[in-house]
Amino acid sequence: MQSSPILVIGATGKTGRRVADLLEAGGHTVRRASRNAQTRFDWEDPATWTQVLSGVSAAYITYAPDLAFPGAPEKFLMLTEMARNAGVRRLVMLAGRGEPRAEICEEIIRKSGMEYTLVRAAWFAQNFSEGFLQEAVMDGTLALPAGDVAEPFVDIDDLAEVVVAALTEPHHVGQEYEVTGPQLLTFEEATAELSLWTGQSLSYQPITSEQFHDALTELGGPLLADVFTEVCRQIFDGRNAKLGNGVERALGRPPRAFSDFCARAAARGAWAKAA
Repeated sequence: MQSSPILVIGATGKTGRRVADLLEAGGHTVRRASRNAQTRFDWEDPATWTQVLSGVSAAYITYAPDLAFPGAPEKFLMLTEMARNAGVRRLVMLAGRGEPRAEICEEIIRKSGMEYTLVRAAWFAQNFSEGFLQEAVMDGTLALPAGDVAEPFVDIDDLAEVVVAALTEPHHVGQEYEVTGPQLLTFEEATAELSLWTGQSLSYQPITSEQFHDALTELGGPLLADVFTEVCRQIFDGRNAKLGNGVERALGRPPRAFSDFCARAAARGAWAKAA
């Protein structure tokens, strides 16, 4: 067991929260850092980085809002230099599959001079239950510019276990894990499965990139719309329509199925409407 803490950047997020909880359950000391945590870390404020990095043995790095945003590689380079100077020995980085800007940041990690593990994740299954699509699922219509492309939705609980193993076990150093679920599903097939567990009819509506951009512009402004529309153009072009073996390689077991995620989310009341 390590004596110095393990840093979790983005510890209030979907993956960071799970990683921190698992580490603590395993007896590890965790430094939970985010913009809203007691230990503050803000990617837009490098002045918050020094104290967060001081004295930690390893760090889990997630970037918000997304590695596709302008300036992400420069910040990654600055962070890795500061981490190395602070004596951090190991980095575990989360990235989206098939994103060119994420690949730039991965190369920065490889050249950091520290031990590293790269975790590339498929589309999160939990996006439907606790993420930005939860409301759409409850409203009954899922509109995305995904066409009929298939996606190997990954359960974040699997991803978190892979990250914890990489942070705490030596044989994951230098590994690059593509974490996915065990099957390819189109979004139409995923919505059909979700319908079985939400107790209501849920339909998938393919939309154009332009329609998606317009909707995002209303929600978050032009920069967010530009970045996420381009990300969707990339990841929904078929490049990710294949299974990865990261969960099996890291944990020695198969990944959880999408239907298993749906059952657990429904049991927790993820799609229960207020009376």
